[in-house]
Formats: sequence, structure tokens, C-alpha cells
Amino acid sequence: MSWNVYFDKATAEDNLAEARVGKEFLQPFGCEIWSIESWQGNSDALPVSNFYNLGLEVNENQFPEGMKKLADDIRALGFKPGLWTAPFGTGSDEFYNAHKDWFLHDASGAPMRTWNGKYTIDPSNDEVVDWLRHIHDVAAHDWGFEFFKIDGMSGSGPGYCAHFFERPEVRAAFKNPDVAAPFERCVKALREGIGDDRIFLACQGHFTGPEARYADAARTGADIVSPNQPVKWGNVMQQAGRTLNQIFVNNIVFYSDPDTLLVHDLPMEEARVTTTIVALPGQQTFFGDFLGKLPPEKMKLLQQTLPVCDVRPGALYPYFANLPIWDLKIGRDFEDWDVVALFNWSDDEAEIGFTLDEIGATPGEYVAYEFWTNAFLGAVTSDLKTTVPGRAVRLVALHKKQGVPQFLSSDRHVTQGGVDLKNVQWDDETATLKAILELVGGFPTTARFLVPEEYRLDLVSSGSGVRLETSLEENGKLVAVKLVAETTGDYDVRLRFKKSN
Repeated sequence: MSWNVYFDKATAEDNLAEARVGKEFLQPFGCEIWSIESWQGNSDALPVSNFYNLGLEVNENQFPEGMKKLADDIRALGFKPGLWTAPFGTGSDEFYNAHKDWFLHDASGAPMRTWNGKYTIDPSNDEVVDWLRHIHDVAAHDWGFEFFKIDGMSGSGPGYCAHFFERPEVRAAFKNPDVAAPFERCVKALREGIGDDRIFLACQGHFTGPEARYADAARTGADIVSPNQPVKWGNVMQQAGRTLNQIFVNNIVFYSDPDTLLVHDLPMEEARVTTTIVALPGQQTFFGDFLGKLPPEKMKLLQQTLPVCDVRPGALYPYFANLPIWDLKIGRDFEDWDVVALFNWSDDEAEIGFTLDEIGATPGEYVAYEFWTNAFLGAVTSDLKTTVPGRAVRLVALHKKQGVPQFLSSDRHVTQGGVDLKNVQWDDETATLKAILELVGGFPTTARFLVPEEYRLDLVSSGSGVRLETSLEENGKLVAVKLVAETTGDYDVRLRFKKSN
């Protein structure tokens, strides 16, 4: 979605131009939705409270053919169209004057203002709740949008309506001051308008609010940028902090959205940090750079987050400090392994590491490979330490050493095999390692395999439709196999070995 670089200025054609780039470079990897922001009347400049959020007016200068046409155009590119709304108030004087009894007024008769509007809705008024249901029904079923990012939810401050509606002086202004759960009335109506077959993201939703019942996902992160500013290191730090103190509900209560992954304006090491923060815990993933301006190495960062891995939290409580070690445990029928992120949140280079006991690994000998720098870290028997530059992360795949050739890592995804490795088996009789990898058509994937000292590579092969390039690394300790498939699908890769005398 466009807001983080276009802010409120993106036109229909801007959105479609970005979507065409996304179709080529992101859709094949699993990007499913193209979402539109700042489309309402008077929405070309902040504050949101001045946007015409309730009347379904469209900013005709930016969207001259309307929202139904744009939704159809997005769908024609293979994406589900998404729409941002902020329906708890409006900046439209005309709409307010036509429906004054729908809005809250203080004791002096002045309209009550919130983040959503200089005129704020009265949630106790049945006509208002019916209208919220109606406008989202129109957007879903007449216009054809399939994903809704609805803003102004529970949030963390008094300017958001969940808290605002519970203030005594605000309740006193209700048409029905005794109404129960005023905010939930609205959230329920939004879900009913959208329908159960659409996706509902509660922007600044909270696991203690009604979003837990009605929404599929929630924006749990702060804005990754300030208006008309690029992303900065402080934003990345905040993204990490919000992830750590709310990730324990991800994929249980709803899917967590840490806000947009932006990489263009960050140094490469910092871009890897935000990529790891978003993707390693399996969070909902938004992209928002000028996609056509991304160099290949940064477009690859986005590709390496897709599809979102099906991760559930192992620690069911919040953290309120930026932990240096994050451990993802991957369990498959054929093998279990860890992917351990080593974050250096400081400005200076540091030694960062862990013991096997700290990550709950059983005693034994392991082998380690670092994803971002393509570095073999060798054997691990008790602990691992490595030098991490300031404002950087190292991402270590840790496998139990098997004593025979084995899979070590893949550059397809940050989980290093977590989404693309479908099976791997060693056949001792034929001295063959057989792996099944999901490949994205036209895009290369490099898989790496460990070769014990007593083995040497004899032959690497695959089925039709795949080009192979094989190289030995680390003085023959590793085999790197670069694969390019003609079409997306699962492919066998066979590595045959000979045992040294």
C-alpha cells in the first residue's frame, strides 16, 4: 500500500503502477492484496479529522473513475483489492449538517472532535450503527473490495474512539447514555457490513478489545514513518519493541501487523533488521516502498518474507525490552531445526550469542549457517557467538549434525527452508540425499548442503524444467546448488555422493 511514500497524494494510476511492479516481483512469491489509502473526499492532506470519512465521497482528482473501477483493475492484476477506512467521524460540514443528531456535542453544544473527525459519531444511535454497516457493505459488495483496513480502533490513547466513548462526559452526550459496549456496537456493524468472506484488519486494534472477536488482524505496531519523512532507525527500534510486547497473540487471537516493511531508505544492515523483525515471527506483511526504484538486492529482501510463515508464539506473555536473541523453532516430519536471530540494537559492533541450553536445544553437536552474509559458522557443541555490526542482525540456521550429507540452508526465505523445503531424506544404500524444494518460476533459489569429511560429491540432478548450477564452498564442506525453475512448483533435487577411502 502506498501511504508510507506517497502519503496522501497517490492517485489511482500511481497505485496501479506500483501494483504492476508488485505483480512481477512480489505476487509470484505470495503477495495477495493491493490496498488503497487516502481515497475519500478531501483526503489529499492530513489531518485525518478533515477527511470525508462517512459519505462515500471519492477524491475525484486522484480517483476520477471511482473506487469500483479501481477495485476491478486491481483484481485484473491478480490481487485482492483492499481499502482503508476511518469511519468514527468525518470532516465533512455538509454531511454533518445533514445528520447533526448522528454526532456528539459537548455541554455547550459544540461538536466533539477526535482523530477520526472534527465531527465524531454517536455510537448509541441506531441510525449511525446502521450507516456504518451500510457504507462498508457498499464498499465490499458494490465496489468489490475484499480487504478492509479500518482505522481509529482501540489504540493506546484518548483520541481513539474505544477509549473516548467511555469517558463520562462523552457518555453523557449519547442519545442513549445507558447503551452497553458502544465501541463494540460499531465494530460488530463493520464486520456485518464487510461480511465474513472479507478480511478485516483493525488498525491499532487490541487483544483486550472487541477486535479480538470480530477482526482477522490488527495493526499492533506504531506508524513506521512520520508524515512526509523516510523510515529511520528509531522507527525500526519501535517496530521491534511493539512486536515483542504484542507478538504473543499473533496467529492465536488475530494476525499481528507491525506496520509496513520499508527498506529503500535504510542502509542494508538496517533493512535486514526490519525484514527480520517483520518476517521471522510470521506477522502480517505490508510493503510500501516505491517498488520500481528498489535495487535487486532490496527487492529480494521483500521476496524473502513471502509467503508469511505459519508461526505461533512460544512465549505467551509480553516483553518490554528489545531482546537480542529471537529463536524460531521449525518442526517438520523429516527434521526439526532452529533459526536464531542475533540482534545488535546498539550503534557499535558487539559479540552476540547464545548457549544451546538457552534456546532449549538438546545436548549434541550442531552445525550453523548465517543467512544474511552467506557464512558457514561451523560446528556448535555448547554455545555460539559471532560478531554483529551495530544496527544489524545475523540470522543463524542451527541443525543437529547427522554424520551424513544434510540440508543446511536456503536463501528463498528468512526461515531458511521453513516455507520452501518440503522434504529431505538420506538414502544410505545409494549415498544419495534427496530434497524436495518449492521453487518460484523464473527466480533463482540457492540451497546449501553440508558434506562431512568422509564424503565427496559425485553428481547433482533434478527433473525437467529446472536449471542447475553447482559449486563447492568452504573447501568442499558445503555444496551450493542454484536452481531456476521454468514454472512455480515442487521439484526434486538429488545429490549423489561417494565415500572417501
